[in-house]
Amino acid sequence: MMSSTRRMVLSLYMRVFRIARSWQAQSGVASDTESERQYILQEACTLFRQNQQLTDQESIKKCIEECEARIEIGLHYRNPYPRATYLPPMGLATQKGRKMRAQQRLRKQAKPIYLESHDET
Repeated sequence: MMSSTRRMVLSLYMRVFRIARSWQAQSGVASDTESERQYILQEACTLFRQNQQLTDQESIKKCIEECEARIEIGLHYRNPYPRATYLPPMGLATQKGRKMRAQQRLRKQAKPIYLESHDET
């Protein structure tokens, strides 16, 4: 990893921890605030460790963009959890065969950048 990329990743990591330290839940309830702080810390640790071994500059850049997008969306909406994915028409039909593959392709194309690291449920 290049030193500038490494510096950027470490900066994002520290930014996430600073956000978690000062996070206040929108509801104002102390237990909600604490659970959201724990979620932010746990999610950051999990995703940064998961992508720790990446060496390809393009994939590192995608991860950085995803992290920045998730930070901005979380701060804007005051919600640390990922936002819902909006599926295209016919994205939930339970057909099999070629139509099912086409639906899976539509779902993959509709996945926003801030959810790239999450598996489909």
